[in-house]
Amino acid sequence: MLPLVRKAAVWLGAVLLLAAIAAYAGWRDYAHPGPLAAAKVIVIPKGSGLHEVATLLAEGGVIDNRWIFIAGTFFSGRGHTLRAGEYEFAAAISPRGAADLIDSGKVVRHKLTIPEGLTTAEIVALIDAAPALEGTIEAEPLEGTLLPDTYFYVLGNTRTELLSRMHHAMERALADAWTHRAPNLPLPSPAAAVTLASIVEKETARPEERARIAGVYVERLKLGMKLQADPTVIYVLTKGGAQPLNRPLTHDDLSVPSPYNTYVEKGLPPTPIANPGLAALRAALRPDDRGELYFVADGTGGHAFAKTLEEHNRNVAKLRSEQGGG
Repeated sequence: MLPLVRKAAVWLGAVLLLAAIAAYAGWRDYAHPGPLAAAKVIVIPKGSGLHEVATLLAEGGVIDNRWIFIAGTFFSGRGHTLRAGEYEFAAAISPRGAADLIDSGKVVRHKLTIPEGLTTAEIVALIDAAPALEGTIEAEPLEGTLLPDTYFYVLGNTRTELLSRMHHAMERALADAWTHRAPNLPLPSPAAAVTLASIVEKETARPEERARIAGVYVERLKLGMKLQADPTVIYVLTKGGAQPLNRPLTHDDLSVPSPYNTYVEKGLPPTPIANPGLAALRAALRPDDRGELYFVADGTGGHAFAKTLEEHNRNVAKLRSEQGGG
């Protein structure tokens, strides 16, 4: 019997040694760089188990051997902690690294930048075209209720959710700007401030000019003068930004009948004409009021300002002369 026991022990030892060698080789392969040549995004659907995840990674070229991934992930205790989502796997990531990433839940974050001064129709078009968002926008938000900014989202977020975030961001920004507004402004409400800010936003792309242009309009409001803001006419002609104008304004355009046309109607338009950014909001509520009543584009992207009509006419004549207009 003793030789048989010794022989069995030898066989058992050999089996254990081979198992240890296999386990070591498997663990080494589990931690070894994988075959992926370049970073790749793969979506792990909800409800995917360890075997389904391994299959997706193998089909996507992230791993060579799905069984190495399954065994290594199972024995490391993460077989039931893999999370659904959209993941970007780095080039040459190991099976262990892939499991770590899916276990972490660090999914791909998408970015959508909303420029200042877009109309709500234009913002909705950007959101509709954004990848990875779900659902449709049933009702278009009111003009001026969305804050332009850069927003991050993940696969599965809805378009309605993103719009809601933009709306709440505008509410917070407006509340803060209104709290810190200058005294004695001719603006009866925060809504009026957004309307003025939307005109300022459309008038200039130069940050240093926003408060000064706001000051011109504030002074006109105080005196009961018509604002005569070209962007309000453009808003009418483009049907709220829903269609392009593709031409300069004409003299006849300035008389188009509309409550939004500030060449025809006194005071602010009924609603904002765009979605102003934070800087324009602050400019409207803390204007640089120098008593100026006029400004004209100077041909360089900026404006020439004037306190009197005579000075303004000189600025216009100078600009026409420089541009060869006589």
